Amino acid sequence: MATVARRRGIAPFFGLCVLAGVLVAGTMAPVAIGAGVLSNQVSDSVDTISADLAHADPPLVTTVTDRNGAAIATLYSQYRIPATPAQIAQTMKAAIIDVEDRRFYSEGGVDVKGMLRAAVNDSSGGDLQGASTITQQYVKNYLVNVVDRGSQTAQQKDREDSLARKLREAKMAVQLNQTVPKEDILADYLNVVEFSGTVYGVGAAAKAYFGTTADKLTVPQAALLAGMVNNPSLYNPYTHPDKALQRRNVVLDTMVSAGSIPASYAATAKASPLGVVGTKPQTPSSTCLGAAPDAGFFCAYAVRYLAQSGLTADQIDTGGYTVKTSMDPHVSQVVKDSVDANVPTTQDGVANTFAVVQPGSDGHQILAMVANRNYGTDPDQGETSTNIVADASNKFGAGSSFKIFTSAAAMAAGKAGLNTPLTNPFSDCFTPPNANQYTHCYPVSNDGTSYPNPISLSDGLATSPNVAFVGLEAQVGMPAVLDMASKLGLRSTLATNDAGSAPITDPADPRSKNPQYDEPQSKYFQNLLSFTLGNSPVSPLEMANVSATLMSGGTWCPPDPILSITDRSGKPVPLKQQACEQVVPPGVANTLEAGLSRDTTAGTSAAAARAAGWTRPDIGKTGTTQQSESVAFVGGVDHYAVSSMVFADGPRPQEICPGTPVHLGNCGHGAFGGTVAAPPYFRAMGTLLAGQPDVPIPPPDPQYLNAHS
Repeated sequence: MATVARRRGIAPFFGLCVLAGVLVAGTMAPVAIGAGVLSNQVSDSVDTISADLAHADPPLVTTVTDRNGAAIATLYSQYRIPATPAQIAQTMKAAIIDVEDRRFYSEGGVDVKGMLRAAVNDSSGGDLQGASTITQQYVKNYLVNVVDRGSQTAQQKDREDSLARKLREAKMAVQLNQTVPKEDILADYLNVVEFSGTVYGVGAAAKAYFGTTADKLTVPQAALLAGMVNNPSLYNPYTHPDKALQRRNVVLDTMVSAGSIPASYAATAKASPLGVVGTKPQTPSSTCLGAAPDAGFFCAYAVRYLAQSGLTADQIDTGGYTVKTSMDPHVSQVVKDSVDANVPTTQDGVANTFAVVQPGSDGHQILAMVANRNYGTDPDQGETSTNIVADASNKFGAGSSFKIFTSAAAMAAGKAGLNTPLTNPFSDCFTPPNANQYTHCYPVSNDGTSYPNPISLSDGLATSPNVAFVGLEAQVGMPAVLDMASKLGLRSTLATNDAGSAPITDPADPRSKNPQYDEPQSKYFQNLLSFTLGNSPVSPLEMANVSATLMSGGTWCPPDPILSITDRSGKPVPLKQQACEQVVPPGVANTLEAGLSRDTTAGTSAAAARAAGWTRPDIGKTGTTQQSESVAFVGGVDHYAVSSMVFADGPRPQEICPGTPVHLGNCGHGAFGGTVAAPPYFRAMGTLLAGQPDVPIPPPDPQYLNAHS
């Protein structure tokens, strides 16, 4: 704002005793005693309040942008567009001075006669009287709208009709008038006042009410805004147009009497309509709910990330930051088009999420977070206010893509390599960990009888037999498998319970005694061999980051949506961020990538790859839950690590069926990861990589081709 820097220099109000002296000298003894007591009481708090005024910045809009700097959302509690004195029209300055404080340029910050009148009336039990100057009004509005905006009690004191409040304002106004030029005081006042609702300051009001800027306000527009300052709700031109019109015309008459405009100008202005645009103030959305369909989930995650990195919600909504995210608008739109083509936005009961993360040894930037659903509050339009891309929102799980964790744990422990034969009968029954004589074995069968027995880990990753991987999981041990899942990327997921929410610990809730609800998945699955079959809630974003960890040579980094953040002055704002970690040896990561490279050529997504004309070297692992309520494709190509998940998201989940479009139903065979979740990946990546050379998959490390323990 115009004089934020100057305001920093406001000194303690040591000279304000002069005003109290004037009050004492000009009134009766009882009044003098009362004023003196008030002066002493108020002086004790003035220095503290002055410090608040000196250090409290007015709330400004935070702008969230994509990686190219284009705005994707605005976040604010007060919509304010700061304007310097030169950026405010003379018409606006004249209107506000003529109606609020005609002696503004000559008075010393207070109206002494008004203050004396107020003192006399207050001491004699009459109503508090006295006109506040613009400088005093600025002090009051700054206290209400800036310093004390978070406390209704403090704001009430700032507004109370008392001599103590008037004296406090007066002391501040006198010193402010001595240290800050009049033009800057006027501009600061016009920048801080409310114009109804969330519209604050003349810059925002000009935009919201007239679709213009503060420097282009016409006489009738300026008069309307100047009139609103007295009572923004009463003179709101949308809700009380008649009262707003009457008030505007009063201001115009005042401008004529002050000599600011000729009577002919006022007559013409009075004959004009209010001229406001729309049926309500035209303000941008104040949350990520206003973001474009391909940016809403990304924006919401970015805001959450900022909060987890040390910024409070109030700082985010008032700090005037510029938050440059890592969102790639081209990638995001291409992926959004792909999922919408697979599952329409309003398709009943079916969600298709898609996350894209850029691998790297020093960071994992998120490039896109989209879904066929849009981020919003209207379910009839296919909107959801839950971040179904970031949260553990896929309640049914990612299916056999979780076999990645069992494979990685086995390789890291030396219990299996790509060439290791795994026992693989059609069915088997496995004894869970920590079993006793009453424990039932866990029955598992393969989906079909065509699998060889034994089967190599490499072939198993491509064709995904259940029995082989549950047997390997039992051999490696659940603690190692769960630890590997966490290391590779499922950190938030494993902190949720088996319903995908925070563990329930409230003793009044009967679910708090049920391990499925009161334990995090990291604990709940310690004795459940079903984990490798992926039947638990999972975050689509974190599964994309699992691929990114492997594609980064075994380096995990938090999925990061932020490139930079700067404050209102353009200075960088540091964030507390988790450091990257080497979670598995590069040899394990590269060898596992080599094992996953066969999925689109000879594995469960090969048919869909051929249908899409896909021939690029990549990694992939499909997943399908037992009743086909969820299917997944997790993998990556070039510098894109991805997850595409299609799952039932309505109140009556059913089997997901392939088709155009994908839909709920009772189709017998149901959908598979290769037939329903992989096609959006082939379509999106094919578009993004068109004309680009192939990037080969790293060769396996010989150390991890065979078991060695």
